[in-house]
Amino acid sequence: MNKLIIVGLLSIAGALGSAYAKTPTNTLVVAQSLDDVTSLDPAQGFELTSVQSFTNLYQRLVQANPKKPTELMPTLAKSWQASPHSLTFTLRSDAKFASGNPVRPEDVIFSLSRVVKLNLAPSFILTQLGWDKNNVDHYIKKVGPHQVKISWDVNIGPSLALSLLSAPVSSIVDAKTVLAHAHNGDFGHQWLNTHSAGSGAFMIRKYVPHQVLLMQANPNTVGAKAKMKYILLKNVPDAATRALLLEQGDADIIRNLGSDQFASLSHKSGIRTEALPYASIYYLMFNTKAKNNPVLGNPKFWEAARWAFNYQGIAKDLLKGQFQTQQAFLPAGFKGALTGQPYHYDPAKAKAILQKAGIKNPHFKLVVSNQPPYLDIAQALQASFAKAGIKVEVIPGVSSQVSTQVKEHNYEADLSSWGPDYFDPNTNASAFAYNPGNGSKTLAWRANWEIPQLNKLTLQARAATNETQRVKLYQQLQRKVRASSPFVLGLQNKKLVAMRSTIKGYIQGITPDMVYYQNVTK
Repeated sequence: MNKLIIVGLLSIAGALGSAYAKTPTNTLVVAQSLDDVTSLDPAQGFELTSVQSFTNLYQRLVQANPKKPTELMPTLAKSWQASPHSLTFTLRSDAKFASGNPVRPEDVIFSLSRVVKLNLAPSFILTQLGWDKNNVDHYIKKVGPHQVKISWDVNIGPSLALSLLSAPVSSIVDAKTVLAHAHNGDFGHQWLNTHSAGSGAFMIRKYVPHQVLLMQANPNTVGAKAKMKYILLKNVPDAATRALLLEQGDADIIRNLGSDQFASLSHKSGIRTEALPYASIYYLMFNTKAKNNPVLGNPKFWEAARWAFNYQGIAKDLLKGQFQTQQAFLPAGFKGALTGQPYHYDPAKAKAILQKAGIKNPHFKLVVSNQPPYLDIAQALQASFAKAGIKVEVIPGVSSQVSTQVKEHNYEADLSSWGPDYFDPNTNASAFAYNPGNGSKTLAWRANWEIPQLNKLTLQARAATNETQRVKLYQQLQRKVRASSPFVLGLQNKKLVAMRSTIKGYIQGITPDMVYYQNVTK
């Protein structure tokens, strides 16, 4: 790529905040915040911007079908064979990295093992397979010129293993290119923080932290080629400024809008807005062993709380359609997710349940992040619970402080959200319905909820080899948690996106990594 072109595109990126230059026809300009990025190495990057980029820069052995994400499709793998404790993949013989190097079994072995050996934030996704830095090389083997066998000894079924291998952390990197940039045994990590070595539709051309990420179409990617030559992600932290750039035609797509900006743009000519389902579940959690408030461990109190939660009022009125009601721990869109809504706001019924149970003067202190929409939701709950005779004292705080309080069991109730770490029911089941008591700080553990029977059921679902049976087990878990648990599961987030009406082919799915630029045209 000509250096003058790079300078020109970066000049446009800089001008987006002030001088308004129309976007080039061969470049998709996306305005969003880039301040969350810590690394663009898939072995470390776990932030929203990072994982959104990985799907476009890298490929995995298998990935979710963009049009039907509950289905996994072969990507770098041509096919695979499953047994109870192994998966044998046959790689595509025509797959190449952006460098032109062929994708080999050695690259798969290197990519997955380096994640475990580096042991950075998202490595836990793969270490669920029982891998660690000392044994991982034993479990990933080349078994043919284009074949690699991946195995494990822990009680995990092949369905879950495939899901783990479809996560962004399982992206396959070009071992030859990465090792050429290795420094002091870091497996090329320092270099990959700001560069790419993948086989995806795009490759990193330039990254300036907190300013811009410029991706260029990769001519060597396997399958359909990118329709845009460049994708330019520009750091614009303020939502109102992003909205203005879109109106002026200086940005093609903007993300992470507030409900006010979204509502305003919905009526603008030449702009299309979309409220896309997102896999973030908002919940109210009680500490079942809270000091000086034993009623919070009473299942009858939990039942009353389900009828004191104003689901529709918060989702539709307060948050203007930015949320939808979801009363199961699996988000709508996940395989096996229950979408029925057995509870609704009925303060009289909540009062009657409390009275029958002999619960007098019910109350609790609710710790919550001082950031929207958490504080807004908490204040709405304070009002709706009051009509049910339950006094709620809202205690806002900095997100990190609230999180620390909860993990130290130093709280009575908490309003928060939970998003999946990978696209599989186990990611949420192991949070809401699993408390093994071995130091794992799951949500059930944070609630001080001891659940030996649900632990067994969660492990059974994780190990299931029959997919139909596995789905039934996760539905059983959802029903049990929904009916009687210290969690009031209430809302599912939506991601608010706006774009110029000329933009076609943009796909954004329900998990953070499901952002696809490959087929975008303008």
